[in-house]
Amino acid sequence: MGRDLRWLLVPVLVVGVTFLACHGFAEAQQKPISLTYSHFFVTADAQAQLAEAWSKEIEKRSNGKVKITYYPEGKLLKGDQIYQGILKGTTDIGMSAFSYNMGTFPAMETVDLPMGYSSGKMATLVINDFYKQFKPSELSKVKVLYLHAHGPGLLHSKKPVVKLDDLKGLRVRSTGMSEKIARALGAVPVAMPQQKTYEALLNNVVDATFSPMEVLKAWNQAKAIKVTVDDCCVSFTTGFYVLMNLKKWDALPQDVQKVFEEVSMEWIMKTGLAWDASDEEGRKYTLSLGNKLVQLDLKEAARWAKAIEPVVDDFVKDLDKKKLPGKKYVEAIRELMAKNSTR
Repeated sequence: MGRDLRWLLVPVLVVGVTFLACHGFAEAQQKPISLTYSHFFVTADAQAQLAEAWSKEIEKRSNGKVKITYYPEGKLLKGDQIYQGILKGTTDIGMSAFSYNMGTFPAMETVDLPMGYSSGKMATLVINDFYKQFKPSELSKVKVLYLHAHGPGLLHSKKPVVKLDDLKGLRVRSTGMSEKIARALGAVPVAMPQQKTYEALLNNVVDATFSPMEVLKAWNQAKAIKVTVDDCCVSFTTGFYVLMNLKKWDALPQDVQKVFEEVSMEWIMKTGLAWDASDEEGRKYTLSLGNKLVQLDLKEAARWAKAIEPVVDDFVKDLDKKKLPGKKYVEAIRELMAKNSTR
């Protein structure tokens, strides 16, 4: 009887072991795909809030298959470290400005030229259309989720500025393309990330800054300036990316990739509109503090526009040296601006 009983127990044990193995496999299958997302925006900024909302939407639409750990305000990587961090896998997803790594993205830098952008929505549509049109090889090592760009980059100053001559010797916080614009206008560019600008203005390290209106409230800079030259005759933008480590992207199941693609496509317009809403908040805020908005007359605006022509010309020449079609890129930007100005 003992031997018979043992033989009867064998099938039971096999079934039990199989059940436990399958149960463990099912648990492993249900474990969320864990990803990290890094950027440098302060949490009060609309772009930081949209980035977090994007993460939550990915988690929701993937039915919990994805879990994104979110690192704002440079807590994991600073703005100029994010691209390399994505390549190395220090962060799986990252958002930063192309201009924080000047020379790394020569084609995409075309978007930042002082072309007279009138809104963040336009600039955001332009940068995404430009990328789709040319698919520059400089972004082939990462997965591009979506791109965006801020509204008109303007001059905000502690000192009165009503004409071009007022910029001579003015120390202007700038970064990337705006450094070249500042120099062309006769100012002294001071390279500096956005995070340090408020203190630099307060402590007279710089006299002015080149930025969109949104920084006046989101980054509190209206409290440190007195006047904004509210004229788009030389307005630039700054292109931003949301990129993903390519190996991590390739490892995602197709249904999860589809979620990322769909949500990212929706976030293009959301982000562009958010830039404009933030600009409007910045405008209202700076006026509430008694700061002035300066509009250049036609003759003065023409002087500013003439002064920055070499910035575009030199940029085209530099791209030509790199065997890139600089003139074609600039013409494409102008066409895309016209196309997206009424969308």
